[in-house]
Amino acid sequence: MSRQAPWSRPELRAPLGWWQKQAASHKDGLCALVLAVLAFVPTLSKIGAQIGDLPERPASALGLGLTLAQTLPLAARRRWPAGTLTVVACAFAVHQALGFATTFGSLGLYLAVYSAGAHQVRFRLRSAAVASAAYAGLAVVLERLGSPQGVPDYLAFYLALAVVWLVGSTVRTRRAEEAERRRLAAEVATAAERARIARELHDVVTHHVTAMVVQADAAQFLLTSAPQRAGEGLSAVSDTGRRALTELRYLLGVLEATGDSSAADRARADRAPTLGRVGDLVEQARSAGQPVEFSEQGERRPQPLEVELAAYRVVQEALTNAMKHAAGQPTRVRVRHGEERIEIGVTTDGSDDSPTAAPVTRKPSPAGGRGLAGLRARVRMVDGELEAEPRPEGGFELRATIPSKPVQE
Repeated sequence: MSRQAPWSRPELRAPLGWWQKQAASHKDGLCALVLAVLAFVPTLSKIGAQIGDLPERPASALGLGLTLAQTLPLAARRRWPAGTLTVVACAFAVHQALGFATTFGSLGLYLAVYSAGAHQVRFRLRSAAVASAAYAGLAVVLERLGSPQGVPDYLAFYLALAVVWLVGSTVRTRRAEEAERRRLAAEVATAAERARIARELHDVVTHHVTAMVVQADAAQFLLTSAPQRAGEGLSAVSDTGRRALTELRYLLGVLEATGDSSAADRARADRAPTLGRVGDLVEQARSAGQPVEFSEQGERRPQPLEVELAAYRVVQEALTNAMKHAAGQPTRVRVRHGEERIEIGVTTDGSDDSPTAAPVTRKPSPAGGRGLAGLRARVRMVDGELEAEPRPEGGFELRATIPSKPVQE
């Protein structure tokens, strides 16, 4: 049977939770008050910092004030670390020089030194040099007052204080490094989110606007050649606009849900384009006058949202390029659902003597356009591969392979 950690017990969790919720200033104030009270507990009087070993003088109001001066200023140790160290160190020095009895409150010196190392922001080395010089002066004063301590004793006490300061400085450095890592991680996450939104906007706007331009041109041509069919073209433009608005609302829903992961997931799941809507893309391209042949093989199974969206965008980008660069050329869309991967292929015909196919058959740059570059990045994010290249006989071919990751319904 495993042993339960002491702080995980119900009677301890509530006080621990209350303590963690308190502001740093409240914690420091409470610690300073507790240390001040413990300084007057007789059984703890032998525990403390001691360097002078001068003849002990009786307790007095001055000794009481010096003891409180070594403890209560610690309430401001994070806000004013240098000032706190100055007050506590001066009180400790006078307390030692006057020969008052050691108290538990003298441990406040160690906490003040640690706070200076951990929380002092400006003039750190200068403050350390001034404190070292002041300690050397205290050692000279105690020697003149008849202290039995020798140079090794003063050096050992100084080294103990230096170690405490270095511990605080190390904690400060690590906190600064962690804060810098969090800042960089936040910048990377923000940049990645901006890039993702830019890709989404590019895919939505480019595809739908291209389709609407093609459909509007066709409708304008039909107004003069076949007026009875012009209404169909205008209706196609209207349908395309509605699809664009639906996808833009989806993007806005994701943006509005930023910071609420569950709301973002719901917004994305409710309106995100999926593989099941590829048929809508095909119909939209056909209504724009692009002859598209669509075939789907294998059993379609529910996939994670990222996989569904990546596959959808592959087909959308391919059809957009076909309508832009090879309007009227036969296009074939093939989707194969396998056990281990989803394979997508989109092929557009073209010929060297066809003006509409000429932009397709020219050799693209290695990185492709903005759409293909973003598409490659999207497919890589789901561990897939994307290939896009011109066909030897004319036209263009795009192939994507995305690992299948079925989810339980």
